[in-house]
Amino acid sequence: MAVPTNIKTLLSGNVVEWARIEFKETWDAEASLKTICAFANDIDNWGGGYIVIGVKEKDGRPGVLQGVPVEKIDSYLKDMLNKCKRIQPEYLPIVEVADYDGKKFIVIWAPGGYLRPYSSPKSMAKGEKERIYYIRKMASTIVPSEEEKRDLYNLANNVPFDDRISHEADLADLNLTLIQAYLKEIGSSLYEESRQMDFIELCRNMNIVNSLPEYTKPKNVGLMFFSLEPQRFFPYAQIDVVQFPDDLGGDKIIEKTFKGPLHQQLREALLYIRNTVITEQVIKRADRAEADRFFNYPYAAIEESLCNAVYHKGYDVREPIEVRILPDKIEIVSHPGADRSITEEGLRTYRVFNRRYRNRRIGEFLKEMHLTEGRNTGFRKILNALSQNGSPMPIFETDPDRLSFSTTLLIHPYFLHHNEGENEGHNREVKVGLTERESAVLSLMQKDSSISGTKIANITGIPISTVERIIKKLKVKKRIKREGPDKGGKWIILK
Repeated sequence: MAVPTNIKTLLSGNVVEWARIEFKETWDAEASLKTICAFANDIDNWGGGYIVIGVKEKDGRPGVLQGVPVEKIDSYLKDMLNKCKRIQPEYLPIVEVADYDGKKFIVIWAPGGYLRPYSSPKSMAKGEKERIYYIRKMASTIVPSEEEKRDLYNLANNVPFDDRISHEADLADLNLTLIQAYLKEIGSSLYEESRQMDFIELCRNMNIVNSLPEYTKPKNVGLMFFSLEPQRFFPYAQIDVVQFPDDLGGDKIIEKTFKGPLHQQLREALLYIRNTVITEQVIKRADRAEADRFFNYPYAAIEESLCNAVYHKGYDVREPIEVRILPDKIEIVSHPGADRSITEEGLRTYRVFNRRYRNRRIGEFLKEMHLTEGRNTGFRKILNALSQNGSPMPIFETDPDRLSFSTTLLIHPYFLHHNEGENEGHNREVKVGLTERESAVLSLMQKDSSISGTKIANITGIPISTVERIIKKLKVKKRIKREGPDKGGKWIILK
């Protein structure tokens, strides 16, 4: 059997994080079984991990690539099979013998399991009865604390949506051409084998179908990437790019919808934005030979923001990802909001450390295709791209109920001033001490004291949950107060 990546990729560490890989010189049943158990428990929804045998580890990285003696491979594989049977509930990793640099290596892929929590014996001693639910933290296999044990039990009842079985779909809904194109792109050894391999066996090797031989069904992640029409199973699994050339109050709207496999719609939407939205400005300077070059929006920031939206969207929520392109900013909105482990203060200060990942399998595929970064690095890439371009800092927002998440990228100041000079109708008044959105809401209340939150949302395009949060902030800042009931009352603007 083959794993859905190649050993060269694992040894580089560019796609799979080092924390998800362990290197061992030889097969050590006791130590390796604990690591396999920890990867299977997948407490942080990382997607499991890999053990590469035949590599001497150095500071968590591959050191000497000594390989596995050919005469020992068969005995190692037999012992692995026997020892893995001691994991409870039943769990078997996927194992492949790989060739690299003229040597043999054994690669063990242990994806996150369905029946977690898993336990393994504390030792391989005969008669050992104590069992431990090992977990993975950073690059170490450890014994969980009592709180972490509770987390494991909670996860047992919460299989991520992308890793669930789709009972409405059949194997025929998975497209072999799409699967082979993916395997070829990432350089997997499974690509060559796929030409002769039974289709069901191929899908099982990729972990995109369930393992029950009498009831083989695709998993949601398989349909999202390898079905020609994933929207049949996930309504509104699409990206809507909506342009407002004359701002939200204008009559002109340009809409473009991207559907199909997730990676294809993502790439097509990014190409469309790059070709129709992004512009470059070159300013020659008299005092030096080099010209100043900058963009209205750096492509890298848009790419990472939209990839994050695809990665973290809830595909059981019937809402598309929406990219709103206005004269002075781009808003990328997805549903639902950020995980509870991400605080609003963290978003405001750009200090985000996610503890839970909604779509571990989607992230796994996107990272294999280099469409998204490693863990907790996406925000940093956005900030760096904006800083290098001289653009304003972004705005990351989620509502208190975590119903939506939005990323706002502001246009480069040069393009903002340039547009204002051409069309004064786009100028905006931002009141002292208020954000642009707060100023917009306050202005509408000044014009219509009986205006509702829903009407404000419809006029501005701001999600209703965000409007409600803005209203609360305006009250805290003592800029408004409510007089009368919710229905029939009015807003009082305070000086």
